[in-house]
Amino acid sequence: MTGRLVVGITGASGAIYADRFVRRAANHYNRIHLIVTDQAVEVFSTELCRDVSKANLSVQSLFGQNVQNVELVQQNQFFTPPASGSYACDGMVIVPCSMGTLGRIANGISNDLMTRAADVALKESRKLILVPRESPLNLIMVRNMAAVIEAGATLIPAMPAWYHRPSNLDELADTVVARIFQHLDLPREFAPEWMV
Repeated sequence: MTGRLVVGITGASGAIYADRFVRRAANHYNRIHLIVTDQAVEVFSTELCRDVSKANLSVQSLFGQNVQNVELVQQNQFFTPPASGSYACDGMVIVPCSMGTLGRIANGISNDLMTRAADVALKESRKLILVPRESPLNLIMVRNMAAVIEAGATLIPAMPAWYHRPSNLDELADTVVARIFQHLDLPREFAPEWMV
């Protein structure tokens, strides 16, 4: 087990990536602060067929079970550890990351806890990993992507790999989760490296 991680889940399509990442990351961190947007709740309900809504939002309802070491924090709550640079953590992952969220981060707009925590990660020179899932891309999106990379973030687009011949959607999603793990310096035994 290592330290603490902030994880954001936005309303971009790709709830499976968030689901697989949080379940696996919880085995490696003492604490995960989880920020979930209202739109993400709707996507979880739709894409993963979970009985989750804003009214019953909990770690249990999101993931279908309690996931150890995960603490849900409200997206409009600024009086919480992820909002402060004095709170030491190993970084932040936003998976999936909507283009709206990425655009606000790129332009320094901290209008909720998600964007404030990302701003904190950048200003404190901590890891900030954004996992966008959008296609096609317009010029504004590309410029915002360039801006967050220039500011120090890492972009890992949700582009699954096929070289290991995945047999189901979970294995396919895990190829993206493995790349996130690689950039967090975590072991990725669940998804093989190429030619190893």
